[in-house]
Amino acid sequence: MADASFRFHGVLHDFLPRQHRGVAFTHACARAASLKNAIEALGVPHTEVGRLTVNGARATLQRIVREGDAVEVFAKGEELGSDPIFLADAHLGGLARFLRMLGFDTLHDHAFADRDIRRLAHEERRIVLSRDRELLKCREIARGCYVHALKAEAQLREVAERYGLAARARPFTRCLRCNFELRPVAKAEIEDALPPKVRETQERFVRCEGCGRIYWPGSHYARMRAALGDLLGA
Repeated sequence: MADASFRFHGVLHDFLPRQHRGVAFTHACARAASLKNAIEALGVPHTEVGRLTVNGARATLQRIVREGDAVEVFAKGEELGSDPIFLADAHLGGLARFLRMLGFDTLHDHAFADRDIRRLAHEERRIVLSRDRELLKCREIARGCYVHALKAEAQLREVAERYGLAARARPFTRCLRCNFELRPVAKAEIEDALPPKVRETQERFVRCEGCGRIYWPGSHYARMRAALGDLLGA
């Protein structure tokens, strides 16, 4: 065993019991435990951890905890690089739909077991969105986000802020049903599949490359676009 001092900062407080929030506290770590092991034993998934210091020096999650170490743990701040791709677990269907509506590649299937999520996260380097702390502790999940909010609208605001989604959004470019990209299609090609009123009033259409579903900018389009803007604060 090694007794070390830990202090967590920012939103990481939400994972801790009240008596450990905002203060340094001592924790008995298992023999030869890494910082990842110790931090996750305290309830914080490694996907939420950003900068780490031990005795004032920068450290990694792989460092072994030693007797008397003073560990400072800071929340992760995501760097803006290429557009993020997501995998939302079974309980975040509403969030997945919102993200697809904004044009972000987001896998979601109620049939996904944890092993499927771990495999896809590892193989495709997807950001796993979940409210399951234990899932986010899995080593196969290098990138993840614990979603604190309970309602889909608040969840979208939370994820959008963390990953800077407002500036990257391409609304209505991805199928809400199957996540494939939408491509323009000539009206003449799909005219027979359109409801009579749509055939009379609409001229612009897109079609899903996966399931073949057809979309057009009906009366709901402006309302949905405005609602998304409100949710993103954009």
